Amino acid sequence: MSTLDGRTALVTGAGRGLGRGIALALAAAGARVVLLSRTASEIDSAAEEIRAAGGSALAVTCDVLDLPRFEAVLDGVGEVDVLVNNAGTNDPMPFTEVTPATYDKIFDLNVRSTYFLTQAVVARMIAAGRGGSVITVSSQMGHVGAANRSVYCAAKHAVEGMIKALAVELGPHGIRVNAVAPGYVETPLTAPYFADEDFRADTLRRIPLGRLGLVREVAAAVVYLADPAAGFVTGASLVIDGGYTAQ
Repeated sequence: MSTLDGRTALVTGAGRGLGRGIALALAAAGARVVLLSRTASEIDSAAEEIRAAGGSALAVTCDVLDLPRFEAVLDGVGEVDVLVNNAGTNDPMPFTEVTPATYDKIFDLNVRSTYFLTQAVVARMIAAGRGGSVITVSSQMGHVGAANRSVYCAAKHAVEGMIKALAVELGPHGIRVNAVAPGYVETPLTAPYFADEDFRADTLRRIPLGRLGLVREVAAAVVYLADPAAGFVTGASLVIDGGYTAQ
């Protein structure tokens, strides 16, 4: 198995939850990790944890919806070998209560930022002629539907389609494009939902493995897709959901 020694990985939404776990795992695999988030204190803490373990990390405060700022970040960090689009959001509510503002918020962060951040990084990968790996954190909801998640499901289905199209278009440049699609993992984003005992019990009933996923399990899948050992994997969505979507 290869490692990520000598490669630079940029992770968005890297301050907490899945993003932080992914950043730590990529660093442990040998990558120099650039951590992006709007919250400086969170990415500073994660970067310090990486450095304390002997890894290399750079924390950069950046709103992924601010494309000129992101371009400036790329100018400063140099060539990026691995891009992890992790920044995202959800706001569950009945379909009849969704407002344009809610729709725009979910699509802007989950779809628009993924599209244009990937465009910016890929343009540089093509110019460098070195290939690369783009990994987007999708969701099991990009493969199924669920009540009160009409916008989120639509956004994640859009991301899944984007990944397939980009894999076809960018393959000749040696750029692999994949997704990981986590199921229910307890993170700061999902913890409020699991505080509802009825919701938690109903969720566990629907997962054949009978438990929630772990951040490290999702992070391990990202490391695999980033690694040259996965050099023949592109256009794939690795579903990590305990069997939820197998039913």
